[in-house]
This record gives sequence, C-alpha cells and structure tokens, in this order.
Amino acid sequence: MGVSLELKSNTDQSENEKSKKCEDKEKCETYGLGFRHVQVLLIFLCLTIAYAQRVNMSVAIVAITDRNNTNPDFPEYIWDEGQKAMILSSFFWGYVVTQIPGGQLAKRVGGKIMLLFAISLCSLLNLLTPLFASFGFQAIVGLRVVQGLCQGCIFPSTHTLLAKWAPPSERGTIGTYCYSGAQFGTVVMLAISGVLASSAMGWPSIFYISGVAGIVWSIIWMFYGSSSPADSRDKISVEERHFIESSLSEHTTGDARVVETPWKQIFTSPAVISLVIAHSAHNWGFWTLLTEIPSYMKSILHFNIKQNALLSALPYFVMMCISFLLSPFADWLTNRRILKVEFSRKLFNTIGLWLPAAALIGLSYVTSEEQSSLAVTLVTLAVGINAATYLGFQINHIDLSPNHSGTLMGITNMSANIMSIIAPLLVGEIVSNPDDPVQWRIIFYIAAAVYFFGNLQFIIFGKANTQPWNDTEAHRKRNDNLEGAENPAVEY
Repeated sequence: MGVSLELKSNTDQSENEKSKKCEDKEKCETYGLGFRHVQVLLIFLCLTIAYAQRVNMSVAIVAITDRNNTNPDFPEYIWDEGQKAMILSSFFWGYVVTQIPGGQLAKRVGGKIMLLFAISLCSLLNLLTPLFASFGFQAIVGLRVVQGLCQGCIFPSTHTLLAKWAPPSERGTIGTYCYSGAQFGTVVMLAISGVLASSAMGWPSIFYISGVAGIVWSIIWMFYGSSSPADSRDKISVEERHFIESSLSEHTTGDARVVETPWKQIFTSPAVISLVIAHSAHNWGFWTLLTEIPSYMKSILHFNIKQNALLSALPYFVMMCISFLLSPFADWLTNRRILKVEFSRKLFNTIGLWLPAAALIGLSYVTSEEQSSLAVTLVTLAVGINAATYLGFQINHIDLSPNHSGTLMGITNMSANIMSIIAPLLVGEIVSNPDDPVQWRIIFYIAAAVYFFGNLQFIIFGKANTQPWNDTEAHRKRNDNLEGAENPAVEY
C-alpha cells in the first residue's frame, strides 16, 4: 500500500511538473505528432468508408440497370429515371432525421460510441444491398433510408470529436484532414466501381467491399478511438493532453455534457442562420454533381462505365489534393495574424463557392462528346476548388460554439441535406431526356445560382467569434473552480 501511494504521488507530481510547460503560452501554441493525430487518421478513414458507402450507388445504379456495359452474368433490374432519382435521393430521407439527435447523443455518450454504431450498422446494410435489390426498387429505397439514418450521426459526432481534439491553432488543418476522407472515399469508390462491376465479382462486389471495409474499421476504432483526451489517459502523453486542454479551455467548459443546449439562442442567431444557408447552398451544388455526373457523362459525353467511373472520380481526387494544400496555408495565415479568422473563413468560402459557380455556367454550354476534354476540366474545377469551403463554413460551427459544435453541425447538416433530397429529385423532373443538353443546362444554372447567393449572404452575415450562448457564466465559474481545485499547478 505504501509503495502504491508513493507511486501515485510521484505520478501526480510528474504530471504537475509537465503541465507547467503549458503556463508558457508560446510553448502551448504547438506540439508535435501525438495521439490526436491517431484520432485524425481514424476519423479520416471513417469518413472515407462512410462516403464510399454513400456514393457507391451513384455508379452501381448504372451497372445494375444496364448489364451490357458490365458483367452480364449478374441480374439486371429495369428502373425508370424517376425510380433511379428516388433511389439516389432516398439515402437523405433518413440522413436528415438523425442530424440533431446525433449531435445531442454525441455530446452525451461521446463521439466514439456514435461513430462505432453508425459505421458498423451501415456496413452490415451494405453487405445486404444485392439481396434487397432482388426484392425490387422499393426494398432498395427502404434500405438506403435506414443507411441514411445511421450515417446522419457521423458529421455531428465528428464535429463533437474535433471540438475535443483540435486545438484552435490547428483547427483548420485537422478539420480539413479529417473531412478530406469524404473526398478520398468518393475517389476510391467512383474509381473502382466500374472495374468491380465489369469483373468476375460483378456489381454486387461494389457493396461487399465497402461493407467489409466498414466492419474492419469498426473493430480498430473500438480499441483506438476516443471521445476526448481525458478518456485517453493510458494512451496520450501528459504533455499533449495539457497542450490540447489548455488551448481549448478558453472556449469550452470542463465537461460540455453539463451545459444545456440554448435552443432559442441558436435558432435566432444570425450567425447560425447564415451558416445554415451557406451549408445548404454548398450541398445543393455538391450533391447535384456527385449524384448526376455519372449519368451526365454517359448520356452527353458517351463515356462507357469504366471511363465514366474514373473520370467521375477525378474531380474528387483534385478536391482532396487542394484541401491538403490549402489547410496548412490557411492556418499559417491566421496564426501569424495575417488574416483575421472571420475574414479567412469568408475568403475561402468565396473561393469554394463562386469559382465553382462560374465553372458550372461554362459546363452548361458543353453539349457534345467532341468537347469532352473541356467538360472534364470544368467538372474538375467545379468540384475540386470546392475544397476551400472546408476552411470556410465547414469548420465555422466550432468557431461559433465549441461546446455545441455537434448540435450546430446537426442543425445545419439537416437543413443542408434537405437540399440533397430535393436536388436529385429536381434533376429527375427536369431531365426527362438525359440526351438533351439544354435540360442539363438548366440544372447547372440552378446550381450556380444557389452557390452564388448562398455565399453572398455568408459574406454579409457570417461570424467566426465564439457566441455568448456557447456557455453560461455560472457553468464557467463552476468549472474554473473545479479545475483549479483538481489541478492547482495548471493555468487553463
């Protein structure tokens, strides 16, 4: 017993001595590679798998309904354009429902549990997709709705995790690296789907591979994922933990779970309303392109499914590369005080929405396969430069309220993904003849207009400072007292 108490005393003394390093502000501004980067990698892989499972239907539906361009040994199902549009949008019917509950649950039970639940169940449903297809398109619609319900928890949970793991000085970089997993998953799935559909395994392998990948990730996440530095005492170093917690303490409570959600202030906040509109505008254009590029390339540019899949993936590969280049640059600009955070958010959001809007207008006048190179260039620009929004509205939730960032993401993502439902359905209504370039022109013009006005209002009304309703004064004082009593050597 005496040895045990002595060891504990030495450990506490060691932790307090190490924590003193964080009393020097300059030493707290940076910290090398650590356990937070393990979390970044795992979240990156999580979003890779989530988006692979989300977009696999965009290419698979071409193979499922046309065996002539794929392995003819597998079933072909005849679905009209309206049914295809319903299948492509049905994921979002469920997706919007669990956004706000997902943010609230992530705050209460932790982002780790929510991500584990979402990916494991969604992966199981991916494995069952070929079976459900044999029951008719209504069965596929139902399955995709349930998958959407599962994945609705992912973005709010990710934001909840980032609010705990990403120091303000690294917020843009860490957030971008995590969310670039969405582009990586899109690239991989769009690139390999055509090859898989034409292989000996046929189109069902598109769903089997993404399902197995999700199961494997879930097992790894179970052992190495963590909701916060405080939950990782046996894995994270004392120095890194205090670096993260001390840099975040200015904007967060000791435990955000004890802070009640200020619903009225959130829903009446001009900054939040502006964020909702910006997020919705982004999703309209992004998902119009993501779900319809394969059909556009097949009908207007006459690419076969292998060419279609590879060229459909190219814009998202470019988007991922641009995000890796922009994020350290943006953090460098703000950390060196060259740009204020709010100006930086609006600048990069403008680059990410207005340049794609111009590219979409140009794309609307590409009307034949002779102009296929120009079309691919414009699509790549329209999607690729969209990466700048990860340094704009995408990370703005944590700027406004670290304590409620998951709930804010749930609110904005719910609203934004209503656009993800409407956009494919609108395409199904307007594009009655997929070979008519004029009908596609209308679609691209609408997306460009939504991009333009969505960003314009963000420039006018958007904010990047922590909002007063992030925390109550009573909670702040109570947590300060608790932290001072528990860790007298640490200045938070």
